[in-house]
Amino acid sequence: MLKAVLFDLDDTLIDWSGFHGDWARMERQHLHNVVDYIRANVHPLNDLDAYATEFRMRTMDAWTAARTSLRAPNLGTVLVETAVALGVPADKLDARRLLEVYAWNAVPGTRMFPDVPGALMQLHRRRIKVGIITNAYQPMWIREVEMASHGILQHFPECRISAADVGYLKPHPTIFQAALNCLDVKPNEAVFVGDDPDADVNGAEAAGLYAVLRYAPGHESEIEPSIAQDARITSLVQLLPILDRWFPGWR
Repeated sequence: MLKAVLFDLDDTLIDWSGFHGDWARMERQHLHNVVDYIRANVHPLNDLDAYATEFRMRTMDAWTAARTSLRAPNLGTVLVETAVALGVPADKLDARRLLEVYAWNAVPGTRMFPDVPGALMQLHRRRIKVGIITNAYQPMWIREVEMASHGILQHFPECRISAADVGYLKPHPTIFQAALNCLDVKPNEAVFVGDDPDADVNGAEAAGLYAVLRYAPGHESEIEPSIAQDARITSLVQLLPILDRWFPGWR
């Protein structure tokens, strides 16, 4: 019996195809906020360039290690460790406060996929629980600010999980189990929808869930043959017929 559908966030619910900005420049402004806060309230810290360079190095190192360990990087931890490396006393720093002044929000050029509200409405009408599992290295409360800006947050009242909070990245089974526990469902009662063949599809299936790959039109040749043809979609409109085949009578 179908009880829950879980979704990846980026490139599954949020469309990043319209983002053509300078990521480093945008990130630098967020780091500028952090440095200004530390200098004014915590400890003398005047070199934004040094902070930005150290931050990027630590971020890249954390993601490199994560590819093997699947231990999730955490933006708050990296912000704190960067400041400590530049001489700021660790006991004077609060990760939550640094994340607040970092001031993450919806990125210009991104949007909610237009098929999201309709598909979620259909699931809600049939009392199917929904949730989010994202490999973001921002804690979920930060991504929720962005989700609210896009009009997505209201559709996910119960379960929103970030790898930064759980400590593990998809495809590690721990993060899938955290979502199942959150919604109080068993793996064979849940479907996961995501755009990454390994992290989302292989990871979900290894954890016992059904899995659907969402991919961009025109990229069919890049899909692994191991992913079943009837478990691939380019729009969430195509999701419900798949659920009909897997869970006859669910609606």
